Amino acid sequence: MKRIKAACICQTLHFMLKDNVEHDYAVRLVREEVERYKQSLDRNHTKYRIEEETTQPDGSIVLKLIKQYNQSPVGDYLNDK
Repeated sequence: MKRIKAACICQTLHFMLKDNVEHDYAVRLVREEVERYKQSLDRNHTKYRIEEETTQPDGSIVLKLIKQYNQSPVGDYLNDK
């Protein structure tokens, strides 16, 4: 029998600007979307660590993170480096 001792997932998410809207408004929407995503992780009690958050020249945001996979234990994956 096997059991999961620890599991996390590494993700790179690109929050892209919406087409057909004014640039400044699209940038604001992206920032709000990133904040909602972070809040949803907290609200769902998902353990995570943001490795990098980069604003691109066009205003979109790339977020690199390690997060808990399903409800599996995270082990040492989220310990500080």
